[in-house]
Amino acid sequence: MRKILGFILTPIFYFCFGLSLIIFHPIQWLCLKLGGYNAHKNSVDILNGLLVACNYTLFNRTHFMDNKNIPTGRPIVFVANHQSTYDIPPLIFFLRRFHGKFISKLELMTANIPSISFNLKHGGAANIDRKDPKQSIAEILTLANNMKKNNWSAFIFPEGTRTKTGKMKNFSVGGIATLLKKNPDALVVPIAINGSYKMVQWGAFPLRPFTSMSWEVLDPIDTTGLNVEEIVKKAEDLIRAKVIEEKH
Repeated sequence: MRKILGFILTPIFYFCFGLSLIIFHPIQWLCLKLGGYNAHKNSVDILNGLLVACNYTLFNRTHFMDNKNIPTGRPIVFVANHQSTYDIPPLIFFLRRFHGKFISKLELMTANIPSISFNLKHGGAANIDRKDPKQSIAEILTLANNMKKNNWSAFIFPEGTRTKTGKMKNFSVGGIATLLKKNPDALVVPIAINGSYKMVQWGAFPLRPFTSMSWEVLDPIDTTGLNVEEIVKKAEDLIRAKVIEEKH
């Protein structure tokens, strides 16, 4: 029955999601041209709020557990597990006060996806070519320098790819090490994502309705006396303790 409802509701979701992207593409362009970074960022924040709201067309629950104890005005590296494409809009919208930027695949920036490609190109993301390590390091270094200069933050998925089953993969150190090398005083904040993989458990169509998804922002890691490998391992352990892995 749930899958039948998925076939009915998924077109409504994609219509609302796609329409939001199309409408906000020229809005982003105008905001950037007329108002610069801040106006562009505000338009992106509003867009992602709408993208989160699209979940309601599937009767899906987006439960975001924020952490108001995290200070603003300093670089933060948000470290999260990765379950689906739909992990991203809640992170941008609910944590918008931190000016978070993503490390993204270059292909997404060049794919001419309305709103998304434009924001990746002009919003401060690090767009990396996974086949070109030199280019990737240069992009991440640029982001790291911008974090230091502008007190921006970064979102990073150290698993490197999305899980299809909810089971976490091991975290890699690379991107986090580069960010922390340039920002040694940055806070490292884990985020545990639960349930979003279920939304796409049948693939892109149909999407799974009546799905409960959660994002929990944990306390910053005390990095005193820890090297990067130990910091990443601690983040992984804290997230793993919060992620619900179902038996398959």
